[in-house]
Amino acid sequence: QVQLVESGGDLVQPGGSLRLSCEASGIIFRFYTMGWYRQAPGKQRELVAGITSGGSTNYEDSVKGRFTISRDNAKKTVYLQMNSLKPEDTGVYSCNARVQASNYWGKGTLVTVSS
Repeated sequence: QVQLVESGGDLVQPGGSLRLSCEASGIIFRFYTMGWYRQAPGKQRELVAGITSGGSTNYEDSVKGRFTISRDNAKKTVYLQMNSLKPEDTGVYSCNARVQASNYWGKGTLVTVSS
């Protein structure tokens, strides 16, 4: 059974930092492209950051220079370090794992940026 379990979401003040984690089980993690998606209130889910099996990364424009995605294949975990957080970063952050026809989602973790 495939599971992606996110953690690390919290209420944080503007300018603060958080690190999200997503631990995978039931998949050969190192083969998968991993992504962090965000769904803000009233908006569609969007890709925030992705990392391929080879370690190449990509970021949504609004988070470039502030967020960093990384992976630890031994721990089957992908991370999202979020710095200089803004109120518009608020949303449910979900982890995605995909390779070829396989595509899996976690349930998400809530990040709220507010003073």
